[in-house]
Amino acid sequence: MSELFDKHGGFRKLHSFTLATLVQLETLRFCRRFLTHDHRQAREKFYDPKGRQYDQMTQAARSGRQNIIEGSERSSTSKDTEMKLTDVARASLSELRGDYEVFIIDSGELPWSVHSEEASIVNAISIDPAPFQDDVVHESAKYALQQRRKYARWLDSQDPVVVANAMLIIISRALNMLKSQIAAQGKAFEETGGFSERLTTRRLEAREEQRNSEPSPPCPQCKQTMRRRRSAKGEFWGCTGYPACKGTKPME
Repeated sequence: MSELFDKHGGFRKLHSFTLATLVQLETLRFCRRFLTHDHRQAREKFYDPKGRQYDQMTQAARSGRQNIIEGSERSSTSKDTEMKLTDVARASLSELRGDYEVFIIDSGELPWSVHSEEASIVNAISIDPAPFQDDVVHESAKYALQQRRKYARWLDSQDPVVVANAMLIIISRALNMLKSQIAAQGKAFEETGGFSERLTTRRLEAREEQRNSEPSPPCPQCKQTMRRRRSAKGEFWGCTGYPACKGTKPME
């Protein structure tokens, strides 16, 4: 008998979650460093007196990470919801990527070419396997900061355009991972169904088991036991020896 509930959680071991965590942390840091009053003269065009750009970027980064969490936690009862929330995470990070692109262009520069040396170096950085077992909150935070050190050369730069370009690459990697996750979630749903489908199957199995445990009359023709059967006219007793024996009996 298949499990009724899927396993859920486990998001902290996903590389997409690790990158989304870095994206949220570094977007907060980026906005504090380059979109605040202190940097008004240095970045006149991106001075954000009402905080709208700051809010939009930090909220998009937060949505990316939080929807990965919620989708993972909801996976036990709804694969459909898990896929939708994962897609929301992807949409939020796509929106954030657009903000970093505009920042670079508004600064009078172009995003790094994927063929550039700098982009190739950042793209080549690999994420270590998640090592934690039980102290997941503490260990996952420590792990994320360890992975962040690999990007520190660019994220700690005093040039906001360098930081923004590094963020574009990190976000793009997270988006590709989320795309693969959605595909895997869809395949799992096709193969095993979701909670609703398994619950219906479980109910039908229980109902059939209950019916089969009921006393059945002997076949009027061969005396073998009979079992419940269904036709367009309703239920009836049919011989278990069918098709060799076609004995039937109306249901009382």
